[in-house]
Amino acid sequence: MPLSGMSQYRCGSDRRRIKGAACGDIASAGAAVGLALGTPARRRYTQPMERVIGGAELPQHLRGGVAALGNFDGFHAGHQAVVGRARDRARAAGVPSLVVSFDPHPARLFRADAAPFALTRIDQRLDLLEAFGVDAAVMVPFDRALAALSGPEFVAEWLVRRLGLSGVVTGDDFTFGRARSGTVAELASLGEAHGFRAEVVAPVADGFGTISSTRIRALLQSANPGAATELLTRPFTIRAEVEPGAQLGRQLGFPTANQRLGDYLRPAYGVYAVMARLPDGSRVKGVANLGIRPMLTPPVELLETWLLDWSGDLYGQTLDIELIAYIRPELALPDLDALTAQVMADAEQARRILSPPP
Repeated sequence: MPLSGMSQYRCGSDRRRIKGAACGDIASAGAAVGLALGTPARRRYTQPMERVIGGAELPQHLRGGVAALGNFDGFHAGHQAVVGRARDRARAAGVPSLVVSFDPHPARLFRADAAPFALTRIDQRLDLLEAFGVDAAVMVPFDRALAALSGPEFVAEWLVRRLGLSGVVTGDDFTFGRARSGTVAELASLGEAHGFRAEVVAPVADGFGTISSTRIRALLQSANPGAATELLTRPFTIRAEVEPGAQLGRQLGFPTANQRLGDYLRPAYGVYAVMARLPDGSRVKGVANLGIRPMLTPPVELLETWLLDWSGDLYGQTLDIELIAYIRPELALPDLDALTAQVMADAEQARRILSPPP
């Protein structure tokens, strides 16, 4: 089957004007390849971010800070507005800036059989927060005991006793406490009682509506990674360890780095133009098949990336694969010769997409 040209690569033409966020915090909405791929909009200039995980005690020097509260899966433009406001308030007051999030995602605790939906791994999210200029990130263990706390109990135990916050910032849809009963209005009232100020950041919108993780997931599942890039302010990136495969690609002249998708949302199956970030920090163009490999038996779900103009051994190492553009769906071709010809054509298509305009 011939390639379908660029009909699915809509990032450059499907531009979105982002409203409700500071210009310094949100990357401009340009073509995916023109972005600083995988890089949040603002760079750190202070000490490395401290990571408080597993219920560890907050160090004394981080108490009294201003915290952004939320899950922040994907850390998209709307999340950046919330975290950016907390960071800027903290800097103005001369206190630590924190992000307080939850691991696992509450939805995973209550719907353990739900399909994978993550836009970022926890380590990715922490890396993004560090690059954004946050002093510390606190990952609160979300378990049944935490879920059973009432709203006032959660505030007293976590925000006051454990974290000693002087201020909190949330989105307008933030809920907390047993059965998600606590609202942002209740949080503001509880903050007054406990001596901290709660603030709500309005949703960030573009010409198509509010920017949300739900919208981004829908774009990825409809084979539109370019539009998802604009809402995320960077490409959707899968981070995983490279595993040994069947070696078929190597035998046919296009060796691939094979990675499992884990808890990530499943984007549309098919072939993508991608950028790979290697363990040494270098970036390499690639073409990747994401799916179940319909020509092979038994079907195995993998992300298989051919790194163009590169060779080396990556087994056991962790790669970041950025989905830049969707080229075509998976195909069951008649034989290996047809497969080889199609992959070579896909590679040329990926090179054209990933090469910056003159």
